[in-house]
Amino acid sequence: MVGRPGASGARCSGTRNTRRKAAPKIYNHPPVTVTVRSFAKINLGLRIGAPREDGFHELLTVYQTIGLHDVIRVGVGLGKGIEVRCEDPRVPRDGSNTCYRIVERAMAALRTKRRVIIEIDKCLPVQGGLGGASSNAVAALLGLERVLGKSLPAEERLRIAAEVGSDLPLFLVGGTVLGVGRGELVYGLADLPGMACVVVTPEVGVSTAEAFAEWDRQLTVSMPSDRMSGLGRGLSVWLSASYSGAPRGERGRAENPLLELVRAGIKNDFEQVVLPVYPELSEGKTALERAGAKYASLSGSGSSLYGLFASKEEASRAVSALRKQGLAAQVTATLTRREYWKRIIG
Repeated sequence: MVGRPGASGARCSGTRNTRRKAAPKIYNHPPVTVTVRSFAKINLGLRIGAPREDGFHELLTVYQTIGLHDVIRVGVGLGKGIEVRCEDPRVPRDGSNTCYRIVERAMAALRTKRRVIIEIDKCLPVQGGLGGASSNAVAALLGLERVLGKSLPAEERLRIAAEVGSDLPLFLVGGTVLGVGRGELVYGLADLPGMACVVVTPEVGVSTAEAFAEWDRQLTVSMPSDRMSGLGRGLSVWLSASYSGAPRGERGRAENPLLELVRAGIKNDFEQVVLPVYPELSEGKTALERAGAKYASLSGSGSSLYGLFASKEEASRAVSALRKQGLAAQVTATLTRREYWKRIIG
């Protein structure tokens, strides 16, 4: 039986295809890309201890992830090398970039050689105390694992993250996180209810290294030996009250546990050395308090400030008032660990 003509006019006879195979086409396939949200953090209190032999300081802080974020895109294609792309001129694109450094280490640990392109869409301030560069790096690591279809063991992730920077490991936990050591030893605390938050980002950048140096010049000599334990006791009281399961009526008026934390007497030590140098930051904190913040503080070494509010409506009204004063303010909310991981990819 003779087969019917095909689209090309060629005929097939029996089971043999007499058409000549077309030469294979060469395609320039774009890299496979994964998009990851890179969330910010604030510090709910930060106590600075004595300098360590390795040049760092002992720290005690409670990190809290919030909804403000950058966007990281990680693409993997043929070839080798790492390329960082970002339109913000303040973001390095060479081997000093935290995304570059963590991807380089992760590729070695995964024993994989591919070309990696990292695109950073910046919304978080540079040198803003919100952990932007650290969060970007962890987002790049998570995006790399997803696009490669390979994952590092959890302990290996944490080790690599801590090598790149002290703030990185917290973003591998998310939510409310206790940080000790130089900040890289992290312990996830139980999820707390989300709370409205207003972030003010003045147009100044604060160098963390310079802030630590000023702290050493001014305060280390006269530092009481029990400073770290003092904050530790305050945190212990808060943890006992917040997670003991005691009825809310026995702890007074029902209130968000985050406010219970800040009312335990915590504060950010960096305020003692940063606010006097940058009066606009001191004015920004005062403006947050006057706008109705239940608690206002510098985040990290700054320059960002945040205020916690009882409701989203109150936070929105505060933002309107702050913007009328010429302050760059945004409404956001704290993210529980569950929300953090639910929203991080895609």
